[in-house]
Amino acid sequence: MTIALPWLMALPAAGALGVIALGRWPNLRDGLSVATALLLFAAVSSWLGPVLEGARPAVTLIQILPGLSLSLVLEPLGLLFALVASGLWIVTAIYAIGYMRGNDEHNQTRFFACFALALAAAMGIALAGNLLTLFLFYEMLTLSTYPLVAHKGNDDARAGGRTYLGVLLTTSIGLLLPAIIITWVVAGTLDFTPGGILQGHITPMAATGLFALYLFGTGKAALMPFHRWLPAAMVAPTPVSALLHAVAVVKAGVFAVLKVTVYVFGIDFAAAGDITVPMMWIAAFTILAASVVALTRDNLKARLAYSTIGQLAYIVLGATLANGMAIAGGATHIVMHAFGKITLFFCAGAIYTAVHRTRVSELDGLGRVMPFTFGAFLVASLSIIGLPPLGGAWSKWALMAGAADAGQLLMIAVLAISSLLNIVYLLDIPARAFFRPGHDLPTGRREAPLACVVPLCITAAGSVALFFVGGHILQLLAPVTGS
Repeated sequence: MTIALPWLMALPAAGALGVIALGRWPNLRDGLSVATALLLFAAVSSWLGPVLEGARPAVTLIQILPGLSLSLVLEPLGLLFALVASGLWIVTAIYAIGYMRGNDEHNQTRFFACFALALAAAMGIALAGNLLTLFLFYEMLTLSTYPLVAHKGNDDARAGGRTYLGVLLTTSIGLLLPAIIITWVVAGTLDFTPGGILQGHITPMAATGLFALYLFGTGKAALMPFHRWLPAAMVAPTPVSALLHAVAVVKAGVFAVLKVTVYVFGIDFAAAGDITVPMMWIAAFTILAASVVALTRDNLKARLAYSTIGQLAYIVLGATLANGMAIAGGATHIVMHAFGKITLFFCAGAIYTAVHRTRVSELDGLGRVMPFTFGAFLVASLSIIGLPPLGGAWSKWALMAGAADAGQLLMIAVLAISSLLNIVYLLDIPARAFFRPGHDLPTGRREAPLACVVPLCITAAGSVALFFVGGHILQLLAPVTGS
């Protein structure tokens, strides 16, 4: 069983090489990209039964020093992230074919190869058995996605790429790496261990500062003030935005935050001595501030980017509340937000491909021209808002229950207020599209190519289906949360 773990990273890496080799034959190249995504998801899914039965396969790749190695382990939280990333890669690969061809984008071979390498890095993050392994694959994900962010090659793309690379490398090398070194010096190990490794080795005051280093150092979690890379990266093609916001990048950030909270600090130690409270308020501020900024953005992708910043902070808030229910809510929100937000970005890309409109103020009446696209947008928005029967209802309910368990009634208010702000800045878009009179609208239906529309309909349907499997997700997470 353990021998199979490295193949979860090797498979997308091999797919990247195959994409490069088939670059002269676009149909074969794109077909290989989809086939690799399908194989990866099948391989990850095959572990669901064993992990539910209690298996925790592990393998050491390289022994560097006694107690310090590159190692892999598959546990419920990592399996959940791997399932989300590999599953959504399938629909993103299909969508990317329609988008890249529909907009006649250049360097498509490089695009699909880097996409596959990013998924290989995401698998490494999901399987990381210690902080060193997590850090190395975290940096690989940053470097492999930089060419995607700067894909267009114009001045805006290069500027966005510099901001993306600058913020993420600065936070990881300047904050996250020192936090890992301090942990090694203090605890004598970097292994992810149930119950944590720091209790008894560090004072609560020092642990508070170390926790802040980890959360700010995980720049992909986009906590303010280290969030600027995310709006800057919106210059990338829409499939890249889907990768950034739903499939791998930002989810890798908040996954790392949850993993550090559970397996380095330990839920009980993190809850003691108010260790997580300062960062809890940073997360709450990020939730509300990002939601308010989203209200002011007329550019559709920029509005969705600030929405993502706020939604990621929900997951960080779950970690800082430091109890089983809140951790479960944060982990579940990784799944629910991934399906909802990828649908919204797919819709934004479909709108651009079909009618070349990028501003919210330009969408009036388009719902009658693009009913499938805006219908999917409505479904995904309702899920992110947290209304049943859609998947987002589960995660928001669990987060509020976790805030109640922690006695943080103000955090319940933060979650409620942000949900109201979600309603305003998200439902404004389908309301304009369906109920306002449009100007200069195309005649008849003008949906994007099927390769764009089918994936967004699938992910919207997924947001509905997740409502009915929320209990199963919580069951998978039970060994992690202690519930």
